[in-house]
This record gives sequence, C-alpha cells and structure tokens, in this order.
Amino acid sequence: MPAHETLGEMLAARGISRRAFLKYTSWLATLMALPPGMAPAMAEELAKAKRQSVIWLSFQECTGCTESITRSFSPTLEDLIFNFISLDYHHTLQAASGEAAEHAREAAMAENKGKYVVVVDGSVPVKDGGIYSTIAGISNLQMLEETVADSLAVIAVGTCAAYGGIPHANPNPTGAVAISELVKGKPVINIPGCPPIPEAMTGTIAYLLSFGKLPDLDTLGRPLAFFGESIHDRCYRRPFYERGLFAKDFDDEGARSGWCLFEVGCKGPITYNACATLKWNGGVSFPIQSGHGCLGCSEPDFWDKGGFYRPLSTPLRDITPTAAVAAGIGAAAGLAAGALHRAIKKDAAKNHHTVTVDNLEKSS
Repeated sequence: MPAHETLGEMLAARGISRRAFLKYTSWLATLMALPPGMAPAMAEELAKAKRQSVIWLSFQECTGCTESITRSFSPTLEDLIFNFISLDYHHTLQAASGEAAEHAREAAMAENKGKYVVVVDGSVPVKDGGIYSTIAGISNLQMLEETVADSLAVIAVGTCAAYGGIPHANPNPTGAVAISELVKGKPVINIPGCPPIPEAMTGTIAYLLSFGKLPDLDTLGRPLAFFGESIHDRCYRRPFYERGLFAKDFDDEGARSGWCLFEVGCKGPITYNACATLKWNGGVSFPIQSGHGCLGCSEPDFWDKGGFYRPLSTPLRDITPTAAVAAGIGAAAGLAAGALHRAIKKDAAKNHHTVTVDNLEKSS
C-alpha cells in the first residue's frame, strides 16, 4: 500500500464495496457499544485514514496475548495487518531477527515519529537495573523508554502489562511493574485479561484508527465498551443466583444442571470484562459456560488474592438448606449486590471523563 493511499482507496482497489464496508463498521460499532448512527461516521473516518504504524513489544509474558489476538474473529488479525495497520515490529510474529529486526523497529520509529502506536504485553522488571529480561542487548525498561518516547499512544494488553500480572505476584523477585507505572506523558489504555479477549484488542485499535482519539475509559484505564459491566451482570447463570440455586461442587447435580458457580469460587460479581457476551473462539464459549468459575483475571492482583475456589465473602454464607429460604436469601443478596454495583457505577460515572489525545484529535 503506497504511503499516500487511504484505506478507502485500498479497499476499493481490492473490490470491497461500500455496502460491505458499512456492514463491517456496523458490526464494529456494535462491538464497541456505540450508537447505530456511528457506523457511517466510523466508515467515513476509516476510509480517509492511512494505515497506522504499530510497534508491538513483548516483555515478561507467556505469549498468551499474541496467541489470543491471532484468534480474533472480527476484525481478524489478518484484517488488521493487511488492511488497517502496518505491524512494523512484533517480537513473536516478525520474520526478521537480530539486527534486521531492531532496524525495523528503529526505522518505524523514525518514519512515523509522533504517530505510531506502541502495544506492549508483559510486565517490566526494574529490580537491579532491569537485568532480569533483556532483548537485543538492552533491558526491557530501556527498550520501553526508547520506543514510547515519540509514540502517539500506548496500549498495555494482558494483565501482566496492565497490572504486573503473575510476574508481579508475591514475592515479585524481579521487581516487575505495570506499563502505566513507567510510561508518563503518553496516554495508556489497559486491556487486561489472562489472556485478554482478542476482539477487545483489535476493536480498540480499530477505534483509535477510526476516530483519532481514545475510547471512554474507566478508572483503571480500561475501555468501557469491554469493561463497563461485570461478568455477573451478563452471565446466563444469573437467574440461578437470584433464585439461590448454587452448585456446591464441580460435579454435583447443581453443576450438571447449570446452576450458579458462586459457591465454588466464581469471581464474576467483582470482575469486569466482556467474557459473557463476546466469549471466545468466535463466540463459542467462555469459562463459566464450560463449567469453571471466573478467576477474576482482568482485575488487579488477581493472583495474589488467591482462593480461586473460595466463595466471595457475602451474606450468602448464611444460606439455609431449605430451598424456599435459600431462594429468598439468594434473591435478596442478588438485589443488594445489584444495587451496590449500580451505586458504584453511578459514582464512577460522576468522576469519569473521556480521555482524549490532542494530537490524535487534530488528525481526525
């Protein structure tokens, strides 16, 4: 794609009709919880945009975030790489290695100064000068500082990048920290999860490209479109919770009947993510649907909180064996939890403001 060519011109040259493009942006708008009327605006802005230069850095991580994004359903990774962005550097996916790989990163930084987006997965070790993880002869800390210096924005994907994740867990021998603790003066979007939902990553990048600004974020820097509601809010097992019907074991009659997994440790009520709506592998399933409670992996310090199979501490511990009483208490607890959640969301909304980037808005 020539440097001057827009996405609209490139797609037209490939025989993609405006109608097909509008259908795609309508789906994308829905994915981002935008009003239906935003789809034409998104299509117009995407059509005018140039391919976005993206530099992807991988530090203390397990490659799960990259594995996840390669399974994105829509937009697919192929859509992103070949149609919407220029993935100029990626530690795991790039064909180049050694000096050639580092030259690609340096060239992308020089040619797109002030315009490229940095995606980071993995935490950064800072203890003892960051010697515990190095790439191309320099520490992760040095590479991060060097790469984000002239970037437009930073997207921290995965719980390790967003909060420090498992490398940050006690006793944290490498001094691992989150990306937001190190990047100052640049907007940082957190897309946590272990791993994060692929469409949350690709959708956020597409939003940046479409509107030239950051999406609305919550107090932890997460896009509200994907992290605005708890998994419990949208869980298909919620009616059983309201009726006080809980599995007591992963293989009891309640579990086999699809009852709520609250009492076997599900953290859905305190975990904010889109697992219950977007699901995984093109919408096939998600952990709770597969019979396992939510671990709360998109929340800070989920690993250190432990007790994956210990129920949350709530009035539900006093449920009696009588089904009728259990149903009443379960419903009351559900209503109380719902009221508390609405109050928290209302308070968050009061303090919430849309995060934007001046130079991003100028380019839109």
